[in-house]
Amino acid sequence: MSGSLSRRHFLAIFRSAAAGPALAAGSAADLKVGVGRTVITPHEPIWMSGYASRTHPSEGVLTDLWAKALALEDSGGGRVVLVTTDLVGLPHEISQEVAARLKAKYGLERSQIVLNSSHTHSGPVVWPNLKSMYFLGPEDNQRLIRYSKKLADDLVHTVDAAMADRAAAKVSIGHGSVGFAANRRQPTLKGMRLGVNPKGPVDHDVPVLKVAAPDGKLRAVLFAYACHNTTLNQYKINGDYAGFAQIELEKSLPGATAMFAILCGGDQNPQPRGTVELAQQHGKALADAVRHVLAGELRPVRGPIRTAYEVTQLQFAPHSRATFEKEAASPDKYRRARAKLMLEAYDAGRPVRSLAYPVQAVRFGHDLTLVALAGEVTVEYGLRLKREFPRENLVVMGYTNEVACYIPSLAVLKGGGYEPLDSMIYYGQPGPFAENVEEKVIAACHEVLGGRSRG
Repeated sequence: MSGSLSRRHFLAIFRSAAAGPALAAGSAADLKVGVGRTVITPHEPIWMSGYASRTHPSEGVLTDLWAKALALEDSGGGRVVLVTTDLVGLPHEISQEVAARLKAKYGLERSQIVLNSSHTHSGPVVWPNLKSMYFLGPEDNQRLIRYSKKLADDLVHTVDAAMADRAAAKVSIGHGSVGFAANRRQPTLKGMRLGVNPKGPVDHDVPVLKVAAPDGKLRAVLFAYACHNTTLNQYKINGDYAGFAQIELEKSLPGATAMFAILCGGDQNPQPRGTVELAQQHGKALADAVRHVLAGELRPVRGPIRTAYEVTQLQFAPHSRATFEKEAASPDKYRRARAKLMLEAYDAGRPVRSLAYPVQAVRFGHDLTLVALAGEVTVEYGLRLKREFPRENLVVMGYTNEVACYIPSLAVLKGGGYEPLDSMIYYGQPGPFAENVEEKVIAACHEVLGGRSRG
């Protein structure tokens, strides 16, 4: 855990909050909020992320990509910065650089910085993520390096703008629903494939966080959904359905900033999919759900703000050098690339046995609790945590802080298929996780939430 509080003091505060009225809730107007935004659209043709099938760089821009930020502070000095990006995901290197710069500049601890990526498959590769998926020449590599360096600056500048904009605000939360996310793990006689599974678990919840000035003027709306941004596979830069939803909302809510955060959508795809018109349709459906929530009664969100951040270790299934010596002779270039990385690790005496995995929590008094999980988290995690903390107004985000690979539930892991097995090749990971992966993640979530359920 990071933060200015000792671990014992922090857990005591979290447990007090969980116990009910013993901790003062604060008033609806005890928060200051600032809003920042920066265009992060690439300025040159660039290799796009998410699909190994692409054969050349981008061909223009359909919609701009954005980094957007909320800087929230309570009356006692508790702070958190929430950053959303229209990107496939942040690598560890950029996440850590941004966090270090924000700590030096504002004294923000790692627990007070939340970096969520929409996982659009129509944005740039964010180097060095997914380095086993791409085989690029020097010029294309240099473009990716240039973009990633500028991206770190852009994220810091976005937070700068939000910090400078802080002013008294009324913050509130509500929930809607939209139904275009479908479970994509389709069982077949030949095993699990990517398709549509109408019997698979889904989470159609749409949390909506409203930020208004004391006079009621809307300043920002942060909304979220558990679904891949994979409506499109083409060569024009855009934010997919989440980007279109933000555009739709900002057109209808003049002066307000619309921000999208993705939840646990690792095994969820939009349906139907494949055209710009469908991406716009899903974006409008999501925006309509948000507007419906905004038109209804929302629950105030108050301080105090409390944050926690843990790094746990997720073990991979056992492997040996022989595993990758054999894979190095594979006719599949992606497997050969993964094998090269793993053999280099063996040669250095540091075979990859586990993944350092960050888990984060942010609690706003008794009103709202955010859990932020790294990686491509499958939907069962969000559903399970909401069952285990039924009295929390709980929002569970995936794709947060860094995206090193998929994070499968035990059921997904045992079911095989793309998410727990094949995707690990592209991510340059040694193979599937050990079967304790779900329990390790859930235990870390309980730890940052104060060590016990409120149920």
